[in-house]
Amino acid sequence: MIDALPTEGVPAEQVLAELRGMRQADLPTHGGRLFAYVYDPARAGLDELAMSAYALSAHVNGLDPTAFPSLLATENALVAAAARVLGAGPGTSAPDVVGSVTSGGTESLILAVKTARDAHPEIANPRLVVPSTAHAAFAKAAHYLGVALDLVPVDPETFTPDPAAMSAAITADTVLVACSAPSYAHGVVDPVEQIAALAAERGVRCHVDACFGGWALPFLRRVGVSVPAFDFSVPGVTSVSVDLHKYAYTPKGVSVLLHRDANLRRPQYFAFAEWPGYTMINPVISSTRSGGPIAAAFATLRHLGDEGYLELARQTRDAVAGLAKAVSGVDGLRLLAPADYTVVCLASDDPGLDLFVLADELAARGWHTQPQLPYADLPASIHLTVTASVLPQVPQFGPDLAEAVFAARSQGPVQLPAELHALASSLPPDQLTPELVAALAQQFGLVGGDPGAAPRLAVVNAVLAAASPRLRERLLVEFVSLLQRPTW
Repeated sequence: MIDALPTEGVPAEQVLAELRGMRQADLPTHGGRLFAYVYDPARAGLDELAMSAYALSAHVNGLDPTAFPSLLATENALVAAAARVLGAGPGTSAPDVVGSVTSGGTESLILAVKTARDAHPEIANPRLVVPSTAHAAFAKAAHYLGVALDLVPVDPETFTPDPAAMSAAITADTVLVACSAPSYAHGVVDPVEQIAALAAERGVRCHVDACFGGWALPFLRRVGVSVPAFDFSVPGVTSVSVDLHKYAYTPKGVSVLLHRDANLRRPQYFAFAEWPGYTMINPVISSTRSGGPIAAAFATLRHLGDEGYLELARQTRDAVAGLAKAVSGVDGLRLLAPADYTVVCLASDDPGLDLFVLADELAARGWHTQPQLPYADLPASIHLTVTASVLPQVPQFGPDLAEAVFAARSQGPVQLPAELHALASSLPPDQLTPELVAALAQQFGLVGGDPGAAPRLAVVNAVLAAASPRLRERLLVEFVSLLQRPTW
């Protein structure tokens, strides 16, 4: 145990050495073998540039833009860059786009929902319409903001919603309709043009969640990939969000929320003067904001430039094609959705090939993927978020995948004990106790072991797959609560 507050201070080099030691247990953030959570362009010197820029502005506070004009300038520059990439700005059909820099996609989506809700104070019970594949942050926004969430099922073959069904879900209380470009789970672009047009006919705002791959899509289009219209070039799209810390490859903590004009953005602001201190005016959820991430993002965009992003898009396109070819070449595996953009999503039609076991076998070979649980009519799958850094790794992926498939077939599918399967499939969520979760975590080797040894998670994923969505939520809440305890 390391004490964060020792009696006497520890030398700087020792502190850094301790942090480096703790980092040894983390998954690799560079190298193109982690297909979730991080975005690596594999550009020499980019990390050092971003961290230097971060340090220059780490103590600058975004609370008051008049006190720190450097932060205001860099934030406005990032908004302008995002607007240009997403079809807005002078000479376009959306010349008056405005925006704000947020801490990430979740904050951008919460603010998009808040802005739409607050634009209609006359609606007592506001509602939000999204496809069932929309990012979970929309559900979080609805929960936080007291907005009812209307989920529209997607086609199990195309993974997109029927625009007519989206329109039918709109009621007099609907304040926002949203769609994805692309969706996270499968990397599919929703039919934005049709959905936005139908929302506009009903007088409802339409938000496009392009947080995940929205920065990549315009550059992929310019290197020859067929990308449907999804941005401000589409009439009826009133707001778009895009994360710079994904395919703009900036350090974590930077997203941009754009509105077609300032009038649409106005309800996003929070202002309060009914107290004796300074009048609070916030465009985003946070009040105090470090200028570090914004400066680092500015430095990254300036350094890579338009041509740099085009080259990264080419590399990503080629990496996706290489991985998709490897998946398609293995008996029993198939692409669950077309690998058109930045995601390879694979499924299994072989009863003897358990995807959760396969994910463990890939991890044992240094490939860290993201298993996805079955939902409604959608089967379990393995998700790969593909970045430019993956391209040099593609030649090794195919042989390792074939080897991992052979090993997974040799082991066979996970066979849950009858009592555990019954527990997972029938236990009411409110009867799940912290003690039971702690016992399961101990049994599965998720706590108390070597922090540097990745546990095999196939059995855990099988339990979660057998559980209802509500029970999954409760299981994971209790598990994360178990992990997040102070060490004394």
